[in-house]
Amino acid sequence: MNKTSQTFDRAAPNYDKWANLQKTIGEEILERIQWLKTTPKHILDVGAGTGGLTKELSKLYKNSDIYAIDIAPNMLRQASLQITNQNFICADAAQLPIADASIDLLVSNLMLQWCDDIQAVFAEFARVLKPEGTIFFSTFGPDTLRELRNSWNDETAHVNNFVDMHNIGDALLEAGLSDPVMDIDWFVLTYKKARHLLLDLKNIGSHNKQHKPGLAGKNNFQNMLTNYEQYRDKDGLLPATYEVIYGHALNKKLPADTIPIRQVDY
Repeated sequence: MNKTSQTFDRAAPNYDKWANLQKTIGEEILERIQWLKTTPKHILDVGAGTGGLTKELSKLYKNSDIYAIDIAPNMLRQASLQITNQNFICADAAQLPIADASIDLLVSNLMLQWCDDIQAVFAEFARVLKPEGTIFFSTFGPDTLRELRNSWNDETAHVNNFVDMHNIGDALLEAGLSDPVMDIDWFVLTYKKARHLLLDLKNIGSHNKQHKPGLAGKNNFQNMLTNYEQYRDKDGLLPATYEVIYGHALNKKLPADTIPIRQVDY
């Protein structure tokens, strides 16, 4: 079990109590999915977590087969408690145990930022999609948690380096997916103390993929808390910015009139 799997496994029992932003972004993806003019028969939710989006997809497409994949087994156990008659699979997004050209609709909500090789993941997405398949996804952009990143004043990376929207678009095309369309939204959560933000991140399993435990040091940590105070707003609260990238793309040979495309420069 790797670090990502372990941290999300530990967070699973209480994840839904803390993952309000993740739920909001999932609802936006669900709304965008309804642009589709066809009814997908086979749906894959990659990075399904506790199954929030899987559950809503089950309601929207009652007669479809839905496969929920996550790297953390405890997340899938939580999902199975609230969803019946669907398929739960513990697997890595870069090695999907799904047959070639078998999926009509693939969704992924805030999973890609945890992948070491986004190009390999998109290649897997392209492999499992049918020739008329569609992908809808969200991920965090580079300005996510910029206040926290800037408040650390040592040589250690304490916040992940999130992939830029332009690079995501290039990776989609490189994987053989067509007509990628993306846009950005911004969310700012506020806290009374920076420690409360860190507690939020811990409780949803968020972690720095490169950071090794124990490297911050007591003095560096206190300096971070002090530096974060420069961002306190007029209401006396500390902001935490999230840059959210939404995207969708088509597999090859998709008829042009199957889905309305909003042309957005990226």
